[in-house]
Amino acid sequence: MTTQETVHHDAIDPLQFRRALGNFATGVTIVTAQNAQGEKVGVTANSFNSVSLDPPLILWSIDKKSSSFHVFEDASHFAVNILSGSQIELSNKFSRRNIDKYEGTSYHEGLGFVPVLENCSAVFECERHQIIEGGDHWIIIGKVVAFHDEGRSPLVYHQGAYSGVIPHPLLQLKESSHHTEDLTQEHHGHLHHNVCYLMSRAFKFYQNDYIPKQLVTGFRTSEASLLLVLGSGTASSKMDLPRDIAMPMREVEQAATILKKNALLQEKDGFFFLTEKGKETAHHLFDLADSHQNEVLNQYPKEEQDIFIKILQNIAGVQ
Repeated sequence: MTTQETVHHDAIDPLQFRRALGNFATGVTIVTAQNAQGEKVGVTANSFNSVSLDPPLILWSIDKKSSSFHVFEDASHFAVNILSGSQIELSNKFSRRNIDKYEGTSYHEGLGFVPVLENCSAVFECERHQIIEGGDHWIIIGKVVAFHDEGRSPLVYHQGAYSGVIPHPLLQLKESSHHTEDLTQEHHGHLHHNVCYLMSRAFKFYQNDYIPKQLVTGFRTSEASLLLVLGSGTASSKMDLPRDIAMPMREVEQAATILKKNALLQEKDGFFFLTEKGKETAHHLFDLADSHQNEVLNQYPKEEQDIFIKILQNIAGVQ
């Protein structure tokens, strides 16, 4: 090993060490607890890891200087709330000091009265199992007694900045190439001129690239579709939305409930309205959709793009 590759303990710069650790991309969690006196705490942390499957154990660490530690030490349970891509504001909120972090925050009480945050990617409710000293931090090990897997795309933290998850492009290329080869061998002749087949296939390939970009925002397809439809002004009546979004009423209502909790949507007299925050979010989703559309269509002349969109509008009955 050369001198440049060797770093002795005495020579380690804390800031450079922290920056090097930042190369390891992590999820973002908010760890919550409530003691017997009803004192609730919550801290943003990315020091979360699994320990064991049998028994189910996880760990995270907290700074010894944290004013919240005494609650985690006293409480019988704590929860690790893995944040979704839409919860950057919540992450920032729980990283602040000297504020009421639970004011305006959607949560319910879980086992041991632990606050469980709403609309996360996943939540692990834990019994406090063991606390171990680890340098300037306490390592808290929990035994998982319940968990909730919501399947939302997680918020990612890398090199001091928030990020999101999308499939690696090389994997997408490999999958698309293999799929194309299979279909070429399976279908011949007139099927490649069949409108239904071509539209279905084109839509699938279009979504293969677009949906991961949308999921990075933390919104499910149903929630994003509702925001886009309301943002475009094509419908606001609750009864019209299943038709315009092409979703069952139950899914529309579930999506609306989540958007209301996030202060993106309001309902009055059977009509939905976007809040200012909802309008800003819809604008961001429109930018994302337009960017992907331009990426796909800009390889064709503008005249052909216009004709293609006009044909789709006619087929869809959209004027």
